[in-house]
Amino acid sequence: MEFRFADLKHPDRYKLMIGTIQPRPIAWVSTLSADGVRNLAPFSFFTAVCSEPPTIVFCPGVQTSTGSEKDSLRNIRETGEFVINVVSEAVAEAMNITSTDLPHAVDEFELAGVTPLASSLIKPPRVAESPVSMECRLSQLVTVNENVGGGWLVIGEILVMHVADEVYIPDFKIDTLKMRPVGRLAGAGYSHTYDLFDMPRPKPQI
Repeated sequence: MEFRFADLKHPDRYKLMIGTIQPRPIAWVSTLSADGVRNLAPFSFFTAVCSEPPTIVFCPGVQTSTGSEKDSLRNIRETGEFVINVVSEAVAEAMNITSTDLPHAVDEFELAGVTPLASSLIKPPRVAESPVSMECRLSQLVTVNENVGGGWLVIGEILVMHVADEVYIPDFKIDTLKMRPVGRLAGAGYSHTYDLFDMPRPKPQI
């Protein structure tokens, strides 16, 4: 099969993309509005960019139901701060509760029953139940398309990383099997991180 994306409607492009680009890590983003309302929402268009400076990117899309930008993006525009919380199996159900579009005044921490914990350098709280949380400052906001199907790149610098003792390995490593992150698939699908295998990088044969 060959698909020319210029000939497809955006919902069909989206289905092909999320069915192919997987599993995707989930950024559970906590923010604080200028008037102090907490927000918590998951985004699976998310990855690392580089380590110098330590940079991540996540991509909120235009809300399909309203054609407007999400509260997370609005809050980051206002404050320039956010926290990326890792979604482990233990908090997957709570994360899913926060995935729906809700009125701006709703506090998703309370809705999902998770604990807001004060951050060290920024105002938005982190999720106490998350095994790893990253306090971030906005570096750059890139608009790709503001129509339905479009979105933004939120590029941020990691200022502080909070790591639960039980998932930390000395020499600045993380125990994946203990962290137990979940990945996003297509539709309502998610993946576990169980069956791992190693492949040492081969040395050049010169």
